[in-house]
Amino acid sequence: MRAPKLWLEGEEVVPRFREVGDVTLDLMHRDGRVEDRWLGLHPREFQLLWRLLESPGEPVSRRQLLSEVWRIDYEPNTNSVAVHVARVRSKLAVYGLSDILLTHPDGGYLVDAIPGPSAFRFDRHD
Repeated sequence: MRAPKLWLEGEEVVPRFREVGDVTLDLMHRDGRVEDRWLGLHPREFQLLWRLLESPGEPVSRRQLLSEVWRIDYEPNTNSVAVHVARVRSKLAVYGLSDILLTHPDGGYLVDAIPGPSAFRFDRHD
């Protein structure tokens, strides 16, 4: 079953769902689910995980995340990215999934899970 599309962003159709492993992000709810339970992601946490799920298995640098998620084009002296990653990991840890969000040895972060539908399918009409 193909994921429903929401709208066009430039020439690209933005999907409503991004799925990897047992995690499903829902753009309309701006939150994630594992099985049938919401993660309770805050807006920036959702944006961070949405960006990382855009290219699972590929490292995304701290600078890229600051630019694409925080919308700032300079390198501030802050650990905000690391703090948000830690918060997302703690929410995934409840389900034993904190290890899918990795810190790359060369810097940045990546999602280490197989993209595609989760084993648990919830009603798409929520």
